[in-house]
Amino acid sequence: MWDLKDVGWDRPFAEAFLEHGGRGCVAGRVASAEREVYVVWTAAGEVRAEPAGRLRHRTAGSGGLPAVGDWVALRAAPSGDAATVVDVLPRRSAFSRKRAGDETREQVVAANVDTLFLVSGLDRDFNPRRIERSLVLAWESGAAPVLVLSKADLCADHEARLDEARLAAPRVPVHVVSAFTGAGLDALACYFGRGRTVALLGSSGVGKSTLINRLLGRAVQATREVRPRDGRGQHATTRRELVRLPGGALLVDTPGWRELQLWAEGTGLDRAFEDVAELAARCRFRDCAHREEPGCAVRAAMGEERLRSFRKLQAELRSLAARQDGRARSAEKARLRSIHKRSRHFRPRG
Repeated sequence: MWDLKDVGWDRPFAEAFLEHGGRGCVAGRVASAEREVYVVWTAAGEVRAEPAGRLRHRTAGSGGLPAVGDWVALRAAPSGDAATVVDVLPRRSAFSRKRAGDETREQVVAANVDTLFLVSGLDRDFNPRRIERSLVLAWESGAAPVLVLSKADLCADHEARLDEARLAAPRVPVHVVSAFTGAGLDALACYFGRGRTVALLGSSGVGKSTLINRLLGRAVQATREVRPRDGRGQHATTRRELVRLPGGALLVDTPGWRELQLWAEGTGLDRAFEDVAELAARCRFRDCAHREEPGCAVRAAMGEERLRSFRKLQAELRSLAARQDGRARSAEKARLRSIHKRSRHFRPRG
């Protein structure tokens, strides 16, 4: 038997589950997800589960299917086969990105996370612009972002990289660590309270799996070397998974990303670039576009690369919003056509 409080269960989740409990369901937390097959932690232990057809239909394309970290309502199968996920409880936080490819669909990477470790290697793949992009999604998620600069043992000039990282991530805690030597890891202990959930996110090869092995005190995640020719990483983790740390915290490991496409409404951009908003208030003109206007406080005080990054991300979000609006209009038209088609075959009684 498990105490669900040890894996993050609390009163708000219990209250959200009440109606499901009255229908004979049990609560559980998604510990791993591979396609649409889940391992779920319940009070009785681990169970395998698949989403109900009604849940699939209701959440199609919306990111509403279960993700690692979600609390779900389960209905047991009479035959003893996999249980059925009938609903996903309201999320406290959700780190989402746009699915790879041309489709405008949301992919929830991890849910109900308290702290997001955005892991960036201090080796040749260090990239402040990638840090800014990941911070937009991190602030949008509702979890607290923390920047973890890994592979300190491979960097000769920590301070220069640390300065770059702090410029890219203002008002965000930054930690320099080495999973190889153990340097800096003690400073991360404050995020690992009992029942708290931390997710590790970052591009391939930044050292997430090595860091998890170090935190667990044993090798449970496979690790791979970066490619020598370009310093780029290779996938070691192949699925999202929730693991329990010795002190009682929970850790979400995720596959590294090759690309990170935005899925946000704009609040994340405002938080990630709060310095732009503050400087813009000092501009000579209220409608300053921060390009060629005289007396622009933003251009005067901010590095050109960060300002260029802000403009690029802002343009991406505008494009995403336009595609989302177009998709919503198409879905509404399809719904109305379906209603009209059914009404033509309806014959009132009498």
